[in-house]
Amino acid sequence: MLTTKTIKIKKKLLLSLLAFAPFFAMAQTTISGIVTSTSGTPIFGANVYLDGTYDGGTTNEAGKFTFTTVETGIQTIMASYVSFETFMMAQEVTKMKNITIKLREDVNSLETVVLSAGTFEASDNSKVSVLKPLDVVTTASALGDFVGALQTLPGTSTVAEDGRLFVRGGDANETQIFIDGIRVFTPYTPTTNNTPTRGRYSPFLFDGITFSTGGYSAEYGQALSSVLLLNTIDEPVQEATNISIMTLGLGIGNTQKWERNSLSVNASYINLGPYNAVFNNRNDWKKPYQTASGEAVFRQKFKTDGLLKVYAAFDTSNFELIQEDINIAEGVRFELDNKNFYTNVSYRDYLAADWKLEAGGSYTIAKTDVGINDETIEGTENSAHVKLKLRKRFSSRFKLSLGAEQFLTDFEEGFSSPFVTTQYGYDNNISAAFTEADLIFSRKLALKVGLRGEYSGLFDAFTVSPRVSLAYKTGKNSQLSVAFGDFKQQPDSEVLKFQQDLKARSTQHYILNYQYTANNRIFRAEAYRKNYDDLITFDTEFAEFDSNYTNNGDGYAQGLDVFFRDNETFKNMDYWVSYSFLDTEREYRNYPTSATPSFANTNNLSLVAKYWIEDWKSQVGFSYQYGSGRTFTNPNKDGFLQDKTRDFNSVSLNWAYLIDQQKILYLSVNNAFAFKNVNGYQYNSTPNSQGVFDRRALQPATDQFFFVGFFWTISEDGKENQLDNL
Repeated sequence: MLTTKTIKIKKKLLLSLLAFAPFFAMAQTTISGIVTSTSGTPIFGANVYLDGTYDGGTTNEAGKFTFTTVETGIQTIMASYVSFETFMMAQEVTKMKNITIKLREDVNSLETVVLSAGTFEASDNSKVSVLKPLDVVTTASALGDFVGALQTLPGTSTVAEDGRLFVRGGDANETQIFIDGIRVFTPYTPTTNNTPTRGRYSPFLFDGITFSTGGYSAEYGQALSSVLLLNTIDEPVQEATNISIMTLGLGIGNTQKWERNSLSVNASYINLGPYNAVFNNRNDWKKPYQTASGEAVFRQKFKTDGLLKVYAAFDTSNFELIQEDINIAEGVRFELDNKNFYTNVSYRDYLAADWKLEAGGSYTIAKTDVGINDETIEGTENSAHVKLKLRKRFSSRFKLSLGAEQFLTDFEEGFSSPFVTTQYGYDNNISAAFTEADLIFSRKLALKVGLRGEYSGLFDAFTVSPRVSLAYKTGKNSQLSVAFGDFKQQPDSEVLKFQQDLKARSTQHYILNYQYTANNRIFRAEAYRKNYDDLITFDTEFAEFDSNYTNNGDGYAQGLDVFFRDNETFKNMDYWVSYSFLDTEREYRNYPTSATPSFANTNNLSLVAKYWIEDWKSQVGFSYQYGSGRTFTNPNKDGFLQDKTRDFNSVSLNWAYLIDQQKILYLSVNNAFAFKNVNGYQYNSTPNSQGVFDRRALQPATDQFFFVGFFWTISEDGKENQLDNL
C-alpha cells in the first residue's frame, strides 16, 4: 500500500520528467531523403543508416526513407543495396533533410563489361575463354603445337607450308610472342622451304594464352599485326613424371615441389628418319630432320606473396636434303644446323600503397649455319629484353599501369661462296615507356586509354603510339566494343643487316566487336580496318646488300572475323566454327604495284569438334580447314600476282584412348583424305620453244602426316587423371 510520502515522491519525479520532455524532443533530428540509381530510378529496399549507430531505415517503393536520431554534429550517412556500391557522405545531421542519394552499380559484378576487342582469351580463369591450354593438345590439326591450335581461330590465314601466324593481312614477322610478358626473339624452330615450322615451347608449361589480333595494350610494341601472350604455370598441382613414346621420338618430364618452390624439367628427342623411310616424301633427305631440346622452370614463392619464375630452354636441330628445282636438274642441296638458347626471369610482388610490381628480362642466343649448294651463311643473334611495370587499382573504377622497357639486339652474319666472302650485321637498341588507364564508368561502360613512346638508337628517332578501346554492355550476356591503335615496328633483320638508314613501319587498327556469351556458348563477330604506312621496299628480287631500300610502301587490310563455340547443345561434344573474310593489298618489298600478298587468303574456314565416347573410354576429334586460293605471279599472263592457286582443303582426325587414369594412347592423321594442296608454283627461268614458261607445283613434302603416341603420367599420389587432359 502506497504511503502519502511515496505518492509525493513519484509526483515530483513525474513532474521532473515532464519538465525535461521538451528538451528530449528537441534533441532528436529527423533524417529523410530518396535513394535512386544514377539514372534516377528509385531503389526499393535500400538500407540507409548512420555509421556506428543503430539509427537508420529502409527505402519504400518510391525510394524514400525517413528516420530519427539523437546524434549531433558531423555524422556519416551510408546507403547500401545489392549489386550497387555502398554510398558514404559526412555531413551535419541537421542538414540531412530531403537529401538525394544516387547509388552507382558495383563494377566488381560478374556481369561487368569486359574490354575484349581484338583479343581472344585462352585461360581457365578468364571470364571470356574461347580456347583453353589443353585445346592445344587435343585439337586434331594442332599436333601439340600452340600455333597450330591458334590457326583454328578467325583472323589467321592458312599458310600451310610456313606454319607461323599470319594475322589479318600481315606477314608472320608482324606477330610477336611473349612469355610472362617478356619478348621471345626466336620463337620458331628453323626449317627449309615448303616445310612448316613449329613453336619451340611445350604447351604443358602454360596455363594461359592471350591471342590479340589487333588493338592490343600499349604495354606491347614492335608488332604491326598481333601479339601472342603465353603465361607459364604459377604453381604445379602435384609432383609427377611424364613419359611419352612417339613414332617421331620420345620425351620425359618431371616436376618436384617443396614448401614454397617447385621445379619442372622436360627433355625430348625427335628424329624423322623412320618416318621418311615408311612414307613417301618429295624431298631427298641426306640427313633426316632431328632435334633435341630441354626446358626447365623454377618457381619460388615468398611470404610477401611475391613470385619468382626462372625459365630456360635449349634446343638444337639439323638436317640435310636435296630439294627439287625446275631450273636445276640435280636439285638444290640445303643443310641447316641451329642452336638456340632462351632464358626468361620474371618477378612480381606487391609494394607499399597497393602498387603491384612486375619485372623481368630475357636473353636469347641463336646460332644458325645454312648451306645452299656451294654457299654458306653463318648467323648469330644475341638479343635481350628488360622490363619494369607498375600497376595500381585506385578503386573498382580506376586502374593505372605504367612501365618502361629496353630491347637490345646484336646481329652478325657471314656469307661465303667461291666468289665472295663478306660480313654484315647491326646493333639495335630500342627504349620504350608506356602507360595505360582503365576507367570503369558502370557495369555497362568501360574505357581503356594508353600511350606508348619508343626511341630507336639505330634510327635516332622517337615515335608515339596512342591506343584506346571502349566497351558497352548491350545486355546481360552481350556487349559491343570499339578500339583504335597506332602501332610501330622496325624492319626485319633481313633488311637491317644491309641498311640502317630507315625508319619504323606503322599501321593503324580500327576495330568493331560484338560478343555474346551464355550457357557454355560464345559468339564473336569483329569487323576491322588496318592502314599501313612506311613499309619497306627494295628494287631487287630478294633483299641484298646492293638493294636500294626505302620506306615508300603502304597498304591496307580489312575484313570480318566470326567465331562460335558450343559445348552445351550436344552431350559429350565440344565444337567451334571460325570464319574470316579478308580484303587486303599492299605495295612493299619488290612489288612493282599494289597487290594482294601471296600469303593472304580471302576466305578462311575452320571447323573443330571433339566427342567423348564413354563406353570406349575414348575421345575422337575432327578438324577441317579451308582456305581460298592464294595469289601468285604467272609469267604466261600479264600482270603481277594476278593468278590464284586452287583452294586449300584439309581434314584431320585424332583418337585418344584412356587405357587407365594415368595412360593415354593417341593417334592422329593430318589431311586424312590426302587432298593435293598446292602452295604455289615455280616457273622455268626461260620459256620453252612455244614461248611458254613451264612450271611445277609447290606441294607439301608429304600428302598426309601420321602420329602415334603413348603418354604415361606417374604422379606422387597415383591419382593423376588423364581424362582431365582430354
